[in-house]
Amino acid sequence: DVVETQEHYKSRWRSIWIMYLTMFLSSVGFSIVIMSVWPYLQKIDPTADASFLGWIIASYSIGQMVASPLFGVWSNYRPRREPLVVSTAISVAANCLYAYVHVPHSHNKYYMLTARALVGFGAGNVAVVRSYIAGATSLTERTSAMANTSACQAVGFILGPVFQTCFTLIGEEGVTWKSIHLQLNMYTAPVVFGALLGIINIILIFAIFREHRVDDMGRQCNSINFEGEESGVLDQDAEGNVDHVAVVAINFLFFVILFVFAVFETIATPLTMDMYSWTREKAVFYNGIILSVIGVESVVVFMVVKTLSKKTGERAILHGGLLIILIGFFILLPWGKKLPNIQWQEIKNNSIPRTTSSEMLMPFWSLQAMQLPSNRSVEPAGCPVTQSWCLNTPMIYLAQYISSDILIGLGYPVCNVMSYTLYSKILGPKPQGAYMGWLTASGSGARILGPVFVSQIYTHLGPRWAFSLICGVVVVSLLLLEIVYKRLIAFSVRYGRMQE
Repeated sequence: DVVETQEHYKSRWRSIWIMYLTMFLSSVGFSIVIMSVWPYLQKIDPTADASFLGWIIASYSIGQMVASPLFGVWSNYRPRREPLVVSTAISVAANCLYAYVHVPHSHNKYYMLTARALVGFGAGNVAVVRSYIAGATSLTERTSAMANTSACQAVGFILGPVFQTCFTLIGEEGVTWKSIHLQLNMYTAPVVFGALLGIINIILIFAIFREHRVDDMGRQCNSINFEGEESGVLDQDAEGNVDHVAVVAINFLFFVILFVFAVFETIATPLTMDMYSWTREKAVFYNGIILSVIGVESVVVFMVVKTLSKKTGERAILHGGLLIILIGFFILLPWGKKLPNIQWQEIKNNSIPRTTSSEMLMPFWSLQAMQLPSNRSVEPAGCPVTQSWCLNTPMIYLAQYISSDILIGLGYPVCNVMSYTLYSKILGPKPQGAYMGWLTASGSGARILGPVFVSQIYTHLGPRWAFSLICGVVVVSLLLLEIVYKRLIAFSVRYGRMQE
């Protein structure tokens, strides 16, 4: 056995901290412009509509879904520094492209679409980050490291809109450098800042990041990647086959977890506007506060779950997290007799705007900058009569909605961390890049399909059908978890090299 030296331990954890930073910057790259995409799109290309905005927002997840398996496979056979640097460089270039989408004389919206898709493609390095952390930590360190990774990701999603808000002080005009055709304003400054953070990240990867690997016991091993003088030979602990039934099961569970959360965050604005007669401004403001609180709640949960998992184990916590999510959506089912206020004005005046299916594709924060037509002084409020279910479906009380938010905000981060932790332990000492790539891709696919589900089921059939179907999906997930429960064990435990 090779005993890990103090120097190796410090170098290993410095590299893991660089991975935390990379995860944080990846999520910031998504959220730092999300609140300003719509007004910027309207400014650079008046031909763009809300439907196209939905595609721009979805393009990030599409890019990440395509890139994750590719970067994952790459990291299995080459030093991880290569896919990390290349993916980060792609994100930097994409942010620069976003800052210049106003320059062409036509088709500007397609340049913006390309820029956001490339930012998502660069974010495919999440698979590399997760696979490295899985290989560089022992079983006892794994849950804590995965929780820290998810916490960094959550903090990035929270701070991104905060950075955007700070940059609004620059204003729409901002400063222009004619020599390089750069307009530094409230729309472009965030991506320039993101590009600068990406460059710093690349420098730190070259300066600090080193390839390390320990086995499940924490003993130092040769790297499975080609790095310096180290050979790419696996040690004997890698012998044995991965339980692919458990792998497929975790992929399915992770897809469901990301899918239901995507539905939850997408449905917030249309649901509160329909049920409580909130205007767009109120819906965005109140739901923005709720999402921020949920973000903080998630970070706290990530920290608590590290300690709790040592006493109960990851499988039990995953089971509990799914149950909490099920209760959260069950609470959202309409139970009372009171109907929501109806937007009868829709019949009288067809010029009044209403929430369309394409607008449903947008997360609620992207609705913030949407303006009402200039000839309307009062925005219509209530449940649109064009949604026939409004006439016979009871309203969801505000107490139900708030309670559901709290429960889903508790269950989602628990399930997120436990899925990644169990997955990495099941895979064991074998190269995890490709497997992590598929897991990340399944999550990205869920974030694409979630808004589509909302736009179709909720708009046409209403909340009773939408939330009943979600509850059914979660119940199926719980049944699957029961079936494969005994198979969700660490690779070393499965082959008798460690006790559970």
